[in-house]
Amino acid sequence: MKKVVPIILLALISFNAGAEEIIKKDELLTLERCVEIALVKQPDIIAAANTVKINESRVGQAAANYYPQIDLTSGYSRTSPAAGSSHNQYSNSLALKQNIFDFGKTSTQVRIQNLNLGSSRSDLENVSEQIILNVKQAYYGVLQAKRNRVVAEETVKQFEMHLEQAKGFYEVGTKPKFDVTKAEVDLSNAKLDLIKAENALRIAVTTLNNSMGVPDAPEYDVEDNLSFQTYVITFEDAIGRAYKNRPDLSSLILRRQAAEASITLARTGYYPVLTGNAAYSRSGEKFPLEEGWNAGATLSFPLFSGYLTRNQVEESKANLNVLKANEEKLKQIVFLEVRQAYLNLKEAGERVPAAALVVKLAEEGLELADGRYAAGVGNPIEITDAQVGLSNAKTSYIQALYDHKVAQAGIEKAMGERR
Repeated sequence: MKKVVPIILLALISFNAGAEEIIKKDELLTLERCVEIALVKQPDIIAAANTVKINESRVGQAAANYYPQIDLTSGYSRTSPAAGSSHNQYSNSLALKQNIFDFGKTSTQVRIQNLNLGSSRSDLENVSEQIILNVKQAYYGVLQAKRNRVVAEETVKQFEMHLEQAKGFYEVGTKPKFDVTKAEVDLSNAKLDLIKAENALRIAVTTLNNSMGVPDAPEYDVEDNLSFQTYVITFEDAIGRAYKNRPDLSSLILRRQAAEASITLARTGYYPVLTGNAAYSRSGEKFPLEEGWNAGATLSFPLFSGYLTRNQVEESKANLNVLKANEEKLKQIVFLEVRQAYLNLKEAGERVPAAALVVKLAEEGLELADGRYAAGVGNPIEITDAQVGLSNAKTSYIQALYDHKVAQAGIEKAMGERR
């Protein structure tokens, strides 16, 4: 749980800082920088970090019974009987009470709160990992949208060149008017696709801003790391790491241990409590007040509480059984998530080189179509089909790169790891 401390520190500082302060206009953001911003600005992080602080306070509250309880009281009253003279009554007292032995009740309460504290720290870690996954998905979404916009821009340029070529052939009488009209239609469609690509990029940036917790962020750029690198891991290794590292599973295990301790705590209701007490007092109708003191010990033994303790023990046992069932259910969910993430990673890894090959073949096809048309043996439909095929191939390749990056982030989240 070493990662939790810096998360808490990040979450509890500069929460009120605006997006303009944490992100500078036209700044180049890396993925690591985006994650850092999210761990400071995301409200979920702030809530989880303060939940940790709440549980830290509860540990101190549980330990309070180890220390003496000291009370200072002062009083004044005036009595005025129906017959006779009135008189005043003054009193001051200092009382001390110390728990001597309670059959482990206090120590068990402290242990339970420490386990709850550990659980809340694991919850904070789990929240941070989910936020990191969201940032990665949004970050790669921006890179995908930027590359798709480039493809759309390239397609527009290609159709503009083809339109000029068709006009030239038409003017010299080697091609019909249909070729010019077809080129103009293709160019218009390409421009519409470019508009869609630009809007998709704006939406992707908005999504990234939201994932970082800075919806009003100024304009910035992002580093393009949408490259393919093989991620090698076996399923057995992945599931082993998940069972070891998953913070949500760790949180539930700690809560189950706290429930086990709660049974012990409930059973202390059967046992006596030994406390010591002492008091010093001054009281009287006039000054100087008369002094007095007392000291002693009290042994309190619960003889009958209306079956309260027995029912508290049964409740604690039932809570423990619920948490045991939830723990087993979560282990099954973890297995499913790791399995799905592993299969997604494997499929995406196989798809990237295949998509790259399709791009290469599509580029060759467009080159051949351009050559045939320039030689006067081709037609505009071949040009259109080849250009659309190339655009689709590039888009599919970008999608494959995005899917592989997201799948890699997904399996890291499923294993409870960060890289």
